[in-house]
Amino acid sequence: MTYCLGITVKEGLIAIADTRITAGNEVYSNKKISIHEIKDHSLFIMTAGLRSVRDKAVTYFNQAIEDEEESYDYMFQAATSFGQKLKQVAAEDRETLEKEGYAFNLHAIVGGQMPKDNEHKLFLIFPEGNWIEINDGLKYQIIGNSNYGKPLLNRNLTHETSLKEALKMGFLSFDATQVSANDVDYPIDVVVYEKGSFKAKEVRLYKKDMQAISDDWNEALRKSLAGIDEGWMKELISPSK
Repeated sequence: MTYCLGITVKEGLIAIADTRITAGNEVYSNKKISIHEIKDHSLFIMTAGLRSVRDKAVTYFNQAIEDEEESYDYMFQAATSFGQKLKQVAAEDRETLEKEGYAFNLHAIVGGQMPKDNEHKLFLIFPEGNWIEINDGLKYQIIGNSNYGKPLLNRNLTHETSLKEALKMGFLSFDATQVSANDVDYPIDVVVYEKGSFKAKEVRLYKKDMQAISDDWNEALRKSLAGIDEGWMKELISPSK
C-alpha cells in the first residue's frame, strides 16, 4: 500500500507522497513522485500501484518530452499524454503480468499549470488511462491508503483555504495514516505549486523533522477531548469521585 495526496486550493497545489514500498516480505523506500520540466513550466506525477508499470509509463512520458520535444498548451493535454503512455504499457505488459498473478494497476495524480491554463490543474488518472479533474468541488484526492486521512480534510479543507493551511492539513492527514497503518511511512516527499509560478518546489521530510509537529497535534487532540461537554453522558457513566 502507499499514501499519495493531492490538494488543490485557490492559491495552488499540494502533493504529499510517502516512500514505503512493500513487496512480499521485503520493505524498502523509493520515490513515488516526480517533477517534469517542460520548457519554462513544470508538472508533477505521483503514482500508486505496480512499480514496474509506474517506471515504464514515466519513462515513456519523459521520452516524449525530451526526445520528441513534446509540449502542452494545457494541463489536460499533459494528463491525456500520460494516460496514453499508461495504455501503451498496458498493451505491452498486461497479459504477461496477469499470467504471473499481478493485476495491472496504476493510479496517478498529475498536477501543474501550462502556458494557456488560467490556473493550476489537478487530475486523477486511472489504470485504463482515462482521467477526471480534481477541482474546487472535489478539492483533494488520495490514492493508496485513504482510510485514515480523509476526516480532517473533509471537515476543514475548502477552495479558499490558504496554501499554508492546506499544507498543514495535508501533513496531518499523512500523520493520521502513518500512525494507523504499518504500510505507510517516512520519509515523505512534499511538492508545492504556487498559482502562476510555473515552478514546482520539492522537499523531502524525515520523521525527525516532523516529530515535534506530530507531538503538538497529539497534545492538541487530547486537550480538545478533555474539553468536550460531558452532560450527555450522565445517564451512561457515573460521575467521577
